[in-house]
Amino acid sequence: MINPFKPGDEQSFSKTVKEDELAHFETDVVHDFYATFALARDAEWSSRLFVLEMKEGDEEGIGTYVNIEHHAPALLGECVKFTAILTEVHQNNVYCTFEAKVGDRLIASGSTGQKVLKKSKLTEIKDRLNG
Repeated sequence: MINPFKPGDEQSFSKTVKEDELAHFETDVVHDFYATFALARDAEWSSRLFVLEMKEGDEEGIGTYVNIEHHAPALLGECVKFTAILTEVHQNNVYCTFEAKVGDRLIASGSTGQKVLKKSKLTEIKDRLNG
């Protein structure tokens, strides 16, 4: 793993809320707002942008946690900008905070953790779990 970053560095991306990202469960759509579970996925992606530049060819990142506080709704078709801020790299652990905004409106904030492991280690864990 290489680390060209320092605490406070930022990565960001923008996305448009799609219909399949609205809050829905087994039977139907609950409401026409960007679902917290979709928001959490995209928050993890914003932090993964750091990992993509850190991992080497024989490594991969794996999520360790996502903490999210959903502050306000985002509507279908709105553009949400995610900004991940690197807080710490400790050994092979990458920690970030994030914010998600529609314009100036804060949609969500929280933190994420990811770990960079050798692909062979991930295969070993998978094989062990498969028995």
